[in-house]
Parts: sequence; structure tokens; C-alpha cells
Amino acid sequence: MKSATILLLLNILFLTTSYGQTDNKNMKYNKLTKEEERVILHKGTEIPWTGKYVDLKDDGTYTCKRCGAALYKSSDKFDSHCGWPSFDDEIEGAVKRIPDADGMRTEIVCANCGAHLGHVFEGEGFTSKNVRHCVNSISLNFVPDKIDDKMKTDTAIFAGGCFWGMEYYFMKEPDVISVSAGYIGGHTENPTYEQVCSHTTGHAEAIEVVFDPQKTSYEKLAKLFFEIHDPTQLDRQGPDIGDQYRSEVFYLSDEQKDTAEKLIKILRDKGYDVVTKVTKATKFWKAENYHQEYYEKTGGKPYCHARTNRF
Repeated sequence: MKSATILLLLNILFLTTSYGQTDNKNMKYNKLTKEEERVILHKGTEIPWTGKYVDLKDDGTYTCKRCGAALYKSSDKFDSHCGWPSFDDEIEGAVKRIPDADGMRTEIVCANCGAHLGHVFEGEGFTSKNVRHCVNSISLNFVPDKIDDKMKTDTAIFAGGCFWGMEYYFMKEPDVISVSAGYIGGHTENPTYEQVCSHTTGHAEAIEVVFDPQKTSYEKLAKLFFEIHDPTQLDRQGPDIGDQYRSEVFYLSDEQKDTAEKLIKILRDKGYDVVTKVTKATKFWKAENYHQEYYEKTGGKPYCHARTNRF
């Protein structure tokens, strides 16, 4: 009986570490070709100099081919002349390191779905960070910063406390193209951060989210909004107090309005005393540059936002 229990535990350990984490059956994965499966699922390696991203120098974000999670910024890519895309840093929390089966190297996988990316090496001296993520192009997709005018996108605007924390979580969401921090809902033209904080403009700190409606939905993003802030707090979020920190959905269509109201009803039926307002969007004013991608620039983490499963 004891040996059978040990064997069961070993099987569970194998299943939860084979791809870096337990496979989430509810997670939606992109369909892979046989060659993509060979590399991404079975930890293969593409032939050097054959990948389409080896010499790519465009500005943008590299995402996981399997699940779409953002992994690397183009600003961290460098030319190592090794035949595979090289990066000296990853988006925080996006890549997981695992001792390789050969006992010598360190494998890197997508922290979100466990997809095999390649290997990480240190001490080679290519850049000041002295790190090289050697990644298979076939494990990646690329989302350019400059959006193709022919590409169909949609936009969502949410206010739920400090826009730094809101931006932090939405930037990590697969199939979100861009997130901008800004101000909305007030009566002053082109407000500044100081004016908004003075409580004289009526604006809320908010984020404008541009996303691909072919790959994700407004409802999914709205659920994320209601789960990363406390929608029961009036004119505040944690230690941040004031009307600029209010909880409010600014809808851009009747469909968005209906979705937001439906989710609020679901939460209220569950016992949440939701105070979130649903308001037709007015002009969104982009905040000062130092507010954009704030936590990525500073290396910090949100102090008044954390995800809580409410649906």
C-alpha cells in the first residue's frame, strides 16, 4: 500500500512538472502544427537560422505561440549570432526556468501554459545583463507596436483605482494589444495628473485597452476588471482615497453597456454590494509619459490591486 501511494505521488509530480505547471483544461490553446508540437510540447529545437524572428528588429512584443501570453519585449532582443532569437530579459513573471533533463542546461518555458521556449544561459557577456534567453522562433508570435490599419481591433475603458495597477494586470492579458493610462469622465480639457489629484476636474484615473476581438472578448476583459479591483469600494481603492479612484466602466457601445450591467448583476446576486458605475465614454485623455508602463519601468508591483476569483 505504501509503495502504491509513493508511485501515485510520483505520477502526480510528473504531470505537474512536465510542462512547467499543471495543465489547465479550461485554458484555451492555439492549434499547433506537427512541427510546432515537436518543439513546443515535446521540447524539440528548430534548426538554427531557419526561424522567422532571428533577424527581426521591429518594435513590439513576443508572445507564446501556444497560449498568447506576452513573454518578451523587442527592446530586450539582441543579436547573439547563435541562429536563434536572443533576449537578455523577459517580461516579469512570464518565463519559468526549469533544470534541463541533461543536467547541464536550464530550460525556459511559458509560465502561463508550460510551452517549451528554449534555454537560458548566463555569463557569456553579450550584454550588460549577462543573460541570454535562446528561444525558438517557432515557439513565438510577434505583435508589432505599430498596428496595421487593416487589423480589426476593439477598445475598452475601465476605471478602478490607481491606473498603474490596472495597467499592470491588463498588460499581462493574452490578446491585449496595448494599454494606456489616462483620465476620463471629467470636465477639464487635457487635464494633468496634478489637476486630477486636486479633485477639481471630475476625472477618474482609467486605462484604455486595445484588444483583438477575434481572439478575446470584451466580457472576458470586463471580468478581469471586476476581479483585479474591489468593486464594492466607493471613491477609493485600498489606501488610495478620492473620486479619481472610483470604480466605473466607460462603455463605447450598447453591447459593452449590456455586458457590464450583466456582470454587475451576477456579482450582486452573489452578495457583492457593487458600487461600480456604468457610464457612456467621453474623451479619454492619455496621461503623462512617466505614468505609462509604470511598474515595468520601476520594477515595482501594484499595492492596491490583486486578482480575486469572483465569477
